[in-house]
Amino acid sequence: MAEHNDLGKLGEELAVEFLQKSGYEILETNWTFQKAEVDIIAQKENTLAIVEVKTRSSLEFGLPQDFVKPKKIQLLAKAVNEYVISNNLDVDVRFDIIAVHKEGPSFAIEHLVDAFYHF
Repeated sequence: MAEHNDLGKLGEELAVEFLQKSGYEILETNWTFQKAEVDIIAQKENTLAIVEVKTRSSLEFGLPQDFVKPKKIQLLAKAVNEYVISNNLDVDVRFDIIAVHKEGPSFAIEHLVDAFYHF
C-alpha cells in the first residue's frame, strides 16, 4: 500500500479515537453510497456528525481542511441524505472536518465543527 494510504488510514484511526474520547458513538467508518465515501458517521446526543478526515504529513502545501472540495461536499450531502432516510433517523445533521497533520514525532488533531454546509 502506498505511504499516503497508510497515512490516511492512520489519520482516520486517530480521528475515531479522538471522537470517542469526546463522547461520540461511532456508527460507521468508510460508509459508501454510490460515488461517495463518508469517512466517519458519529452521533452525540441528537446530532449526527458526518466527518471528513484529512491527513497531511506537513502543512507545506496548505491546511488539511483546505483539500475538501465542493464536489466532495455535494457527494457527502447526497450520501448522508440516503443514510438518514434508509436508517429512519430523526436527528440534526452536521458536517465536520477532522484535520490531522504530523507535528514532530506525533500528530496534531483539529476538529472543525460545522465546517461546511451542503448545497
